[in-house]
Amino acid sequence: MSLTHYDKEMIRLADSIAEQAHAGQVDKIGRPYITHVRRVAFRLRSLTREYPHLTDKLPMLYIVALLHDTVEDTPVTLPYLARLFAAPMIDAIDALTRREGENYESYLQRVASNELAVWVKRADIADNTDPERLAHLNEETREALLAKYEYALAYLNEAAPTHESLLEKIRIPA
Repeated sequence: MSLTHYDKEMIRLADSIAEQAHAGQVDKIGRPYITHVRRVAFRLRSLTREYPHLTDKLPMLYIVALLHDTVEDTPVTLPYLARLFAAPMIDAIDALTRREGENYESYLQRVASNELAVWVKRADIADNTDPERLAHLNEETREALLAKYEYALAYLNEAAPTHESLLEKIRIPA
């Protein structure tokens, strides 16, 4: 699928918002945070080769991936994003945004209720459990993150099951 000019411009807008919003933030291994959301978007692109039914949703998946941590981790708000992006994307970003004081299972229930959010969260988990990235963390942090994401992936796989080969692609490293 070739992206339309409009799709490309909206993806650029999402990337620009994310880049500005996450400016100065770093991830757990000290790299610019914007690289995380971009890698999540890139992972989704590779999935569409195996899951052609996602091809039509690719522009929305890119945008949601780029903005998936923006509302939770920056001053950017859902009402602001809603002025720029369509409701399905805002609903997915909202589903991916943890609420203050919210338990993890409630958060995962909300993610599981939104198809776009499920795909982005699976790609997010794959990036967060990438062995190359985990190797930079101390053992305690690495084990805590693996346990958290193993639980999340198991929950999503039960609540929103998908093709088995996808699960192989985003398996949590041993």
